[in-house]
Amino acid sequence: MDTQIITSYFHQYGAIAIFIIVFLEYLNLPGFPAGLILPMAGIWAAQGGIGFGMALLLSVLAGLCGSSLLYFVGRLGGEFLLTRHIKKFPKLKRAIDQAMEQVKNKGYIGIFIGKLIPVIRTIIPIPAGILKMNFWRYTVFSVFGITIWNLVLVGAGYLLGDPVLQILSS
Repeated sequence: MDTQIITSYFHQYGAIAIFIIVFLEYLNLPGFPAGLILPMAGIWAAQGGIGFGMALLLSVLAGLCGSSLLYFVGRLGGEFLLTRHIKKFPKLKRAIDQAMEQVKNKGYIGIFIGKLIPVIRTIIPIPAGILKMNFWRYTVFSVFGITIWNLVLVGAGYLLGDPVLQILSS
């Protein structure tokens, strides 16, 4: 997904596009990179498409929904899915193992820290579900991490605007 497609979705569908695209990104779907999507949401907000606070709120809610869905996927059948996923994408084994260790060793603080690390941040809900962490505590620590991650990226797009668009387009 490139900057022109994202921009056209934002212009065509408005704020709901932010929610849907960020939700899909938090599901770790290929083609939805946070480093592109979240700054674009900030740029769109700066251009008057939506307020910064609303863009951030929508991105955090979308991130929380995506993370919660993956948490329950992990809780209901995560070990089986991880095994299949590693067989299909062996390069992700290291990141998945790292996420699992982080959750085992650091608990809820590991969730918070994991939400700040690329790749790990979208994988960590599955190990949290597999380990049957308390969902409400998981949610609280996730919200803190998601908010910081999204604030930085949406804020960069909002504050830097067109220069960020130039970098993302190249």
